[in-house]
Amino acid sequence: MIRRLLLFSFAALALGSCAFAKSPKSLFYLTREPNSVRSFLAHPDKVDILVPTWYLVDSEGLVSGGPNPLVLDTARQHHVPVMPIVVGAGFVQADFHKLLINAAAYRQMFSELIRACKENGYTGFQFDFENVNWADRDALSTMFQEAANAFHAQNLQLSIATVPNAPGAPGETSFDAWLFENWQGAYDLKSLSQSADFICLMTYDEHTRWTPPGPVAGWQWAVSNLDYALQFVPAGKLYLGIPLYGYHWFAGTPIPGTLASPGDKPNPSAQYISTPDALDLARAYGGHIEWDPADRTAWFYFYRDGMREWIFYTDARTFRERYELAKQRGLAGFCSWSLGNEDPEVWDILPAHK
Repeated sequence: MIRRLLLFSFAALALGSCAFAKSPKSLFYLTREPNSVRSFLAHPDKVDILVPTWYLVDSEGLVSGGPNPLVLDTARQHHVPVMPIVVGAGFVQADFHKLLINAAAYRQMFSELIRACKENGYTGFQFDFENVNWADRDALSTMFQEAANAFHAQNLQLSIATVPNAPGAPGETSFDAWLFENWQGAYDLKSLSQSADFICLMTYDEHTRWTPPGPVAGWQWAVSNLDYALQFVPAGKLYLGIPLYGYHWFAGTPIPGTLASPGDKPNPSAQYISTPDALDLARAYGGHIEWDPADRTAWFYFYRDGMREWIFYTDARTFRERYELAKQRGLAGFCSWSLGNEDPEVWDILPAHK
């Protein structure tokens, strides 16, 4: 009898700890699109950190941008920390390389970003530097460490968004080698995590316009990249990327030939699509919503003008699976690109912040 009571007590305790596991913080990216702004204005109490795409830096260290006053006022009223993104050189690889090798230029960037924080009450900034060549890995880490020191000296935070890069080396295909060389290989997670207040692991865009149709963030792909990142980044500093959008694959208009290369060229293409827009297409063309149990994602196809078009997207169930993963792994939070694309039922999943 005593043994049974003890077993019951331990079971109840275990269930209780699962039920009351700490919810991961919700970090949402906000663009200047009206739908994105309206989404934040409607749900500020479900957003723990707001990361707006308000700033750019060029190859000379010149920072441009500024806040949306209505968004900033709403964030203040609802006690939502604002940490804008600064995008590096418009994702142009050669221009960002110029910035990385010019210490005077990137120090000018630090000064301008710190000034923007003080003027607007930002908690800090997030660096979003993508399309960085793998050979610039050490230079990126060095610049980021110096930036973190400058921000921390002013009691400001600095985070960085990184492209997932498991298993840490290029694979068999030439496409994977290209991906590692230009998108994945520049992020030294161990070094970056030592300087960063936190890291946003962008576990989305597994399949894009560069690839055949497939999930935006397939389950095993996301888990593998998370497991790899956790070898270098403490869970308390890591945010799991959860996409709010989808991709729509279709046959694009053939590309006309040139004198050097005559003959039209095929143009299979894909575009971002929001969940509401995806569901509108399903209704219009008779697409039947499917659930992929292996990749734990929603998808469907439909025919238009005799051609099959594919859509993989994030519904509330897809979102919940990844939200629970962040919670189970004890991560600091999740980061979602981007407001305005979401399934409205996502908001029912999230607790309001205090």
